[in-house]
Amino acid sequence: MSVDPVRVIVVARSWLGTPYHDQASVKGAGCDCLGLARGIWREVVGPEPFPMPPYSRDWGETGSIEVLAEGARTMMPETSPLEAGPGALVLFRMRTGAIAKHVGILTTPAAFIHSYERLGVIEEPLSASWRRRIAFAFLFPDRS
Repeated sequence: MSVDPVRVIVVARSWLGTPYHDQASVKGAGCDCLGLARGIWREVVGPEPFPMPPYSRDWGETGSIEVLAEGARTMMPETSPLEAGPGALVLFRMRTGAIAKHVGILTTPAAFIHSYERLGVIEEPLSASWRRRIAFAFLFPDRS
């Protein structure tokens, strides 16, 4: 069972305007894309299940292990990126051959929220360019 997507979206939108800050997760003060997902998790699911180890900012990082996706799989039900709807957490592969390193939350079939360097937390259209980069999708679990 997953959290009501409307609740996920309301919480995600409450982060809009939070400045970008690498490896942070504090609403209104600063977060990166993973920090945004962590903050939403804390508000809709509960305490984070483990501390987040330091991670690289390199969107072009390559390797055989999808670290972000594998971590999400341990805590969240996975869904098809093609079937992911509003409230889903999506992982983007920013460069061909790279592992998925960017995170967003779908808010409508045509928009998503993410934290982007220099812009902070924004909601923007899910353009064809963004849509083709979605590599994985997950749902926030209902642990109540």
